[in-house]
Amino acid sequence: QVQLVESGGGLVQPGGSLRLSCAASGFPLDYYAMGWFRQAPGKEREGVSCFTSGDASPYYADSVKGRFAISKDSAKNMMYLQMNGLKPEDTATYYCARVSRIIGGLCDWQYLEVQGQGTLVTVSS
Repeated sequence: QVQLVESGGGLVQPGGSLRLSCAASGFPLDYYAMGWFRQAPGKEREGVSCFTSGDASPYYADSVKGRFAISKDSAKNMMYLQMNGLKPEDTATYYCARVSRIIGGLCDWQYLEVQGQGTLVTVSS
């Protein structure tokens, strides 16, 4: 069964850190374009970070560059998002996803093949 399951969200104070995890099953994540997107209430989906292929350098949205780091463990078929220096505007539900289309060297978040159920990140004092 092809599945993605996220974990690690929660409530954190501004400036704090969280590490999100994504467990992939039913397919090897190294073979696909994989990444994280987020969606806040009333806002559009925003791509956060993405590997366009197994060995490509990841892409980061300008809003998280220098604060977030994506990584993966191929042996465990896991993907992670380390989030540091969190800001209130980072509050959203975070999803890991497999995408079917790459455009301009970036993941096209309108073409989701598989996504998890999401994990809520709330940044508030």
